[in-house]
Amino acid sequence: MTARAADRSRYDRATAHLDAPLAIVDLEAFDANADDLVNRAAGKPVRVASKSVRCRALLERVLARDGFRGIMSFTLAESLWLARSGFDDILLAYPSADRAGFAELAGDPKLAGAVTVMVDDVAQLDLIDAARDGGRELVRVCLELDTALKLLGGRVRVGARRSPLHSPAQLAELARAVARRPGFRLVGIMAYEGHVAGVGDAVAGRPLRSRAIRLMQAAARRELAARRAAVVRAVRAVAPDLEFVNGGGTGSVQHTAAEDAVTEIAAGSGLYVPRLFDNYTSFRGRPAALFALPVVRRPGVGVVTVLGGGYPASGAAGTDRLPVPYLPQGLSYDSQEGPGEVQTPLLGSPADDLLVGDRVWFRHAKAGELCERFDALHLIEGDTVTATVPTYRGEGRTFL
Repeated sequence: MTARAADRSRYDRATAHLDAPLAIVDLEAFDANADDLVNRAAGKPVRVASKSVRCRALLERVLARDGFRGIMSFTLAESLWLARSGFDDILLAYPSADRAGFAELAGDPKLAGAVTVMVDDVAQLDLIDAARDGGRELVRVCLELDTALKLLGGRVRVGARRSPLHSPAQLAELARAVARRPGFRLVGIMAYEGHVAGVGDAVAGRPLRSRAIRLMQAAARRELAARRAAVVRAVRAVAPDLEFVNGGGTGSVQHTAAEDAVTEIAAGSGLYVPRLFDNYTSFRGRPAALFALPVVRRPGVGVVTVLGGGYPASGAAGTDRLPVPYLPQGLSYDSQEGPGEVQTPLLGSPADDLLVGDRVWFRHAKAGELCERFDALHLIEGDTVTATVPTYRGEGRTFL
């Protein structure tokens, strides 16, 4: 029996008492993936990206392990909720326009001490000040560096369109604006190199494209390491008590950790290892989060239909954003239908061995987005469900 077949047998036995659709996390794989992130971080603490987990119980589990410290959140409302739940080191990774949230933050010393907000523009400071509603707590601030690689005098850009702050001088200027402004304290710098950390460099069946990606990423890492170090020097000249410099992502942990300027690494997808993280030469993770759909029809030879399945991930539309049928191995979508809102036909010889009521196991394209489809995760150890824990959705929290 192959390892994948053995996993299917374990998952089927563990969840035999449950009705599908359902979602699981294999704790042995989850913990092994956590160990891999820590090993690649080489002594620098890993800050967990909550959007890739979206389950408080699993955030607590990973933060209890050596090598992890703090959360990187994705909305201000989520940040405040996590702080009220007992998490005390939360970096909001994106700017916010949540005026009510800022009023709450500025009026509560516990929340203000636990949450750091992201800014890349004086206008965001203006918005926070206008939203304070009398709150006088110091708001902790982090500046975001644009990590994009710019070539040919800026005419070619490789990287996500995030912060407008690209040069050391631009970040130092905003740092001075924060330092001059009452009610704010500059504590950190963040730089997410998504074109390195979030782009696989071993695309199946595309050797030339894979080589081009590796060459681009090597150039991007060299350029960013030098620029990030210069940025940190420039900002520390304004704010010598800077607490942290955050960088990285699951696909670039070991490279970013090697930079002296970086004090902590951000990662989250590497805990669940969704399908978009299969194509990396820098690490090999174990799929830990899966979902099962039940077979409800057998339309003909080599075809079964499962209930549900239309769970595409965010990003540019394409087949790489679709979940992938994983167990049993050998099933694929009908190109004329794909995964459907209510039902999904699957093709392949393994279909002939599936009966109505059997289940097919899938992997989502992106990590935490799976949890927007399920209100609970069944945690599996060996061939037993040892706990069932709510996702954010299961706790009534849908932040975006």
